[in-house]
Amino acid sequence: MSRARRTRFMPATLAVLTALAGGAGASAQDYPTRPITVIIPFAGGSASDVVTRILLERAGRSLGHPFVVDNRPGAGGNVGTLAATKATPDGYTIVGTGSGPIAANRTLFRDLGYDPEKDLDPIAMIGIFPIVVVASTQLPVKTLAELIAYAKERPGQLNYGSVGIGSSQHLSGAYFEQLVGLKLTHVPYRNIAQFTPDLIAGTVQLGFQWLPNVAAALKSGGARALAVAARQRMTALPDVPTTAEAGLPAYEASGWFMMLAPKGTPKPAIARLNSELNAALSDPSVRARVTEQGAETLAVPPEELSRLIASETAKWRDIIHKAGIPPIQ
Repeated sequence: MSRARRTRFMPATLAVLTALAGGAGASAQDYPTRPITVIIPFAGGSASDVVTRILLERAGRSLGHPFVVDNRPGAGGNVGTLAATKATPDGYTIVGTGSGPIAANRTLFRDLGYDPEKDLDPIAMIGIFPIVVVASTQLPVKTLAELIAYAKERPGQLNYGSVGIGSSQHLSGAYFEQLVGLKLTHVPYRNIAQFTPDLIAGTVQLGFQWLPNVAAALKSGGARALAVAARQRMTALPDVPTTAEAGLPAYEASGWFMMLAPKGTPKPAIARLNSELNAALSDPSVRARVTEQGAETLAVPPEELSRLIASETAKWRDIIHKAGIPPIQ
C-alpha cells in the first residue's frame, strides 16, 4: 500500500497470560479529550486489523471519543511500529502491533530502528491467534500422531505453507520440526489466498496457521485440523484437541497482538486505556465477534505484558537461531 489508509472507526503464551491476568490501574478522569490515533502496522482487512477494529469500536463508545485507525503496513509490521515509537507520548497516538514486530523481528531483522522494550509501553492485549496444525485431506493422516509418524518416514517430502519467511506461521512450522525431530519444506506465499486451493489440492500438504487463513479449507472439507497449539481448546474449534491432548504438550505457539504507547506516555492515560480496552474484551458481544475471527481474548495488566514480551522474544530468538534463518536486510 503506497499511502497510509486512515479510516474511523499461545505457546506458553495462553498459559502465561492466564496466570498474569488481573485488574487494571486507576483511570485518569481528564483523559481523553479528543480522538486517539491507533497505528496498525498491517494492511486493512488483515486478521489483526479486523480484531483490533472490533475492540476499538466498543472501547471508543465507552471513552466518549473515537479511535482513528491509521494502517501503515510494511516490513513485517516494522514500518508502522517504528512510526509509533517516534510519536509524541501524550496518549493520543498508540499502536496495535504484534508478536512479529515486538518479539520475533528483533532476531529476524538486523536493525529495526527501534527497541520494543525501551521505546514502547504496553497497554493491553488485543487478541491471541493460536496456531492450528492442519493437513490436506489428500494426506492419509487424521491425527497429529499419525502426521508425525508419516512425516518421519518421509523426511523432506512434506511441505507447509505460510504468509512468508519469518512469519509466525513459518516460525511455528520450524518450531514443530525442532521439537519433533523431522524435516519439512517451507513454502512461502506472497498472498495467503493462494495457499487455500493448494492445500485443498494437496500441492502443499500442511499448514501451521491462524484459523482465518485455513477456515475456508476446513469448511470445504479440503483440509483437516489436527491440533491447536495451545493449552486450551479454541472457542471456534471446540472439537479439535490441543497439542497436549494430541500427545505433543511441548508444542505451543501463537501470534498475538497488543496495544502499546510511545515510551513516556503518562501512566494515568495507559491505565485508563487498559481499563477501557479490558472492559471491551469482557463484553460478550465483542468476545463473540473476536472468536469468530479465530482469536482468543484475555485481559492483562500493562506491567505483566512486559514480562510476556521478554519471554516471547527469548523463545523465538532460540527457534530462529536453531532454524538457521538468516537476518533480513
